[in-house]
Amino acid sequence: MENTNDTTGVNFILLGLLNYTQTHLFFFSVVLMTFLTSLMSNIFMIMLIHMDSRLCTPMYFLLSQLSLLDVMLVLTVVPKMVGNYLMHIRSISPAGCGAQIFLFVTLEGGECFLLAAMAYDRYAAICHPLRYPVLMNQKLCLHMTAGSWLLGGVDGLMQAGVTLSFPYCHSREINHFFCEAPSLVRLACTDTVIFEFFMYVCCVLMLLIPVSFILASYGLILITVLRMHSAEARKKAFATCSSHLAVVGFFFGTIIFIYMRPKSYRSVAHDKVVSAFYTIFTPVLNPLIYSVRNKEVKGAFRKWLEKYFQ
Repeated sequence: MENTNDTTGVNFILLGLLNYTQTHLFFFSVVLMTFLTSLMSNIFMIMLIHMDSRLCTPMYFLLSQLSLLDVMLVLTVVPKMVGNYLMHIRSISPAGCGAQIFLFVTLEGGECFLLAAMAYDRYAAICHPLRYPVLMNQKLCLHMTAGSWLLGGVDGLMQAGVTLSFPYCHSREINHFFCEAPSLVRLACTDTVIFEFFMYVCCVLMLLIPVSFILASYGLILITVLRMHSAEARKKAFATCSSHLAVVGFFFGTIIFIYMRPKSYRSVAHDKVVSAFYTIFTPVLNPLIYSVRNKEVKGAFRKWLEKYFQ
């Protein structure tokens, strides 16, 4: 098979997630509706947090950043997927592929560390309520947010740069619905063992460090909550933490399933379905989970309705 080092002139082919059967047309409609719902609900969550003074706290600032990450994630993946499906084309340029890899890894990596920052926020608020303004001040909150974006960006830049530096075979068919480094590396006409090991180590660090921090934070929170004498205080603490834990479970569960399984247990079809779940469906769950379980958000929403629809 012919090899080439030209990663600028020949497009890659995305085989996609769906075909044109009636069943898949229905699933396409579901994906499109989910995308629009995710976009609108996350943008509305960001606007609501910044418009209501009661939500101007570190917890809600971090939540607004989570919504921003989710908006950018669905915009990175879904519009290209929808456009290709509607126009019956499957090509993506090397530059577009590299941009998808960079943005995807940046946003997913940033979300890993942002969820850890949110866990620390809940730990400080529940375990040390009197010292909360000191332990979670505005400066620290901004530093944690910037650090999340920076760490994700560094990982994204390295993965995109190295992935596109490989020579690729004449056939450039990517068995996925967007450009993802592991799917692209499978097409390389050179030994990628070292890079795959490097990617695996990065995944371990980007996943297990935040997960360990989150578990430690919630272990300490659980101990504190069980010691509370007020049933109302325990109920409020559990309600706040359960929302975050649900988001953490959905996000890390799917990511670990994709990136940390042994190769012998991997299936391309399963990987595509799980990837669709965390790139398309998880972003729409986050604002719903936080709004349904959170009195402050529901109160801000009622205030907004009264202001504009009375």
